Amino acid sequence: MSYQKSELYFLITLLVGMSIITFFIFEPFLYALILGVIFATVFSPVHKRILSGLRENRGLAALVTTAFVLVVIVVPVTFLSTQIFQEATSLYSSLTDSGGTAGLLKSTEDVVRSIGIPFLPAGSLDIAQYMEQGLSFLIEHLGTVFSNVAKIMVGIIVLFIALYYLFKDGHELRKSVIALSPLSDVYDETIFRKLELAINSVVRGSISVALVQGVLTAIGLSIFGVPNPVLWGSVASVTALIPGVGTSLVLIPSILFLFFTGAEAPAVGLLIWGIVAVGLVDNVLGPKIVGKGAKLHPFLILLSILGGIGLFGPIGFLFGPLALALLFAFLEIYSTIRGTRAS
Repeated sequence: MSYQKSELYFLITLLVGMSIITFFIFEPFLYALILGVIFATVFSPVHKRILSGLRENRGLAALVTTAFVLVVIVVPVTFLSTQIFQEATSLYSSLTDSGGTAGLLKSTEDVVRSIGIPFLPAGSLDIAQYMEQGLSFLIEHLGTVFSNVAKIMVGIIVLFIALYYLFKDGHELRKSVIALSPLSDVYDETIFRKLELAINSVVRGSISVALVQGVLTAIGLSIFGVPNPVLWGSVASVTALIPGVGTSLVLIPSILFLFFTGAEAPAVGLLIWGIVAVGLVDNVLGPKIVGKGAKLHPFLILLSILGGIGLFGPIGFLFGPLALALLFAFLEIYSTIRGTRAS
């Protein structure tokens, strides 16, 4: 009996040791693998339709779906990242230039005085300094991304190879995990359903709506002549997650900028655009995208995005909300298991 226990303990020790070694082997590709799981889950309905159209040819269907994801995700993200970097660099250069900073402060003073608010003493509120610091932070992190081009390219290759095999053999992987899990198959299936629900709720829910609002904001800013529309549209995507405020944090200053620079008609046009095109997205498009998903409070999603970016870098805007959603999913599963065993 003691021999069997020592044998079991020895096996467990080997298992833990090899698991740690394997983790460090896979660690450089961990982000790519997690993104692969996220994309495979989000685009699962598309894959099922393609699979049905190709008469259950799993290899070809996986290849077609992976190519579809490549076109839909990578191309727009690459263009957007490049554009944000260029606009942020341009704006930062204009602010650090003495003339640009002086012009910004004078415009701010004129606006504040024109709306009847006593202007603050000189030096008490250096808006340009805060903007420089924010843009410097953005450029620094974007610059880090662009400086690691080789590492990013390897990660993208690994991501899409993983995505192909997840589409092709994901069902077999799922069966293997269920077979290895010490939980009963019913609980394992519940966990997988909760994970899928959490991923779809976060990625296809609040984040998708915020991204759409950011895109519409950028389009409106571009149409009505606000400088750096892509940069401020990206900021609007983040502010869209703030409850009760949303994209107005970007739209209202932009409208005031146009109005006090003499562009009254574009200011009115941007106001109408913000109310009609941007404001109705959350009420009309939001419920259709989110559906019956595991809804999280927008404020919690905002905090998870900001915290995720701080912890994981730029990709944290996905990992943060997903980690939060999975936490609530696991808590719900734990509560269900505990309630079942208590009864």
